[in-house]
Amino acid sequence: MSAPSASVSLYLNEVKWMKLKERSLSLKRREALNFYLYISPWLLSFLVLTIYPMLDSFLLSFTDAAIGGDFNFIGLENFRKAFTVDPQFWVSFRNTILYVLMYVPANLIISFFLGYLLSRNIKALGFFRTVFYIPYITSGVAVTVMWGWIFNGSYGLINYLLSLIGIEGPNWLADKRYALICIVIISLWSIGNGIIIMLAGIQDIPATYYESAQIDGASSLRQVFSITIPLTTPTIYFNLVIGIISAFQLFNQPYILTQGGPVNATRTVAMVVFQNAFQYGRMGYASCVAWVLFVVIMAVTLIIQSSSKRWVFYDN
Repeated sequence: MSAPSASVSLYLNEVKWMKLKERSLSLKRREALNFYLYISPWLLSFLVLTIYPMLDSFLLSFTDAAIGGDFNFIGLENFRKAFTVDPQFWVSFRNTILYVLMYVPANLIISFFLGYLLSRNIKALGFFRTVFYIPYITSGVAVTVMWGWIFNGSYGLINYLLSLIGIEGPNWLADKRYALICIVIISLWSIGNGIIIMLAGIQDIPATYYESAQIDGASSLRQVFSITIPLTTPTIYFNLVIGIISAFQLFNQPYILTQGGPVNATRTVAMVVFQNAFQYGRMGYASCVAWVLFVVIMAVTLIIQSSSKRWVFYDN
């Protein structure tokens, strides 16, 4: 091949390569455009309904804003008031932390136990799975009212059953010794989602692990502690984080049943935020408390995440 013809061939190959490159870039731009077009409804709602309210509440936390009124910038005054003046702030955090310490471990233990049982080959397995999941999708208000009747001190089911064996039960929700425990029990009634997630994690464990353990003579209990629990730790970690986040935001049950009583025994941080914002009209102070709660949840979540490297094990 002569030199001119070789140059022409090289030039044509280069032009062809450039066209392919432009076509590839055009395809990538089109895919990117389609991606942003498809997610634009969610992205717009996220920006308008989540990011903007968060930024607005952050700015309000440094003001004396009230509902429908003017506001002035007061710096850290709301935070000073929360930490040094308002007694309900510390009471609500104490109650919320106690609730988290009782609810989250119980949630994990019960979810794992029931998830493990549901992973076995038992009769009417589909029925039991449905039964455990239904309370989760049932209206939270309806379930809370039902449990309010059960714990009622005058005509509640629990006190009626106790009366059959000669025991006079207390007024559960009106006694500060039992009120928060009752709230925990009510919340545990609706952990069907955690059970299903735990069930999925347990069923994802390869059966070959159990077969090998059986060949080595490991008992069922040994298999649970040496195989099931270690390989379910990613699921436990997920349920732990989600459970802590939701537990710190407890609101429905104490608000519906006790209004924070008796003697502030069930008043939570979320209730303090709601009451200051919509009952007392102190939007600035309510935003301040909400951001303190956000920081606490974030700190606890980061601590759990940093510790997960030591106790969360993956199959690979």
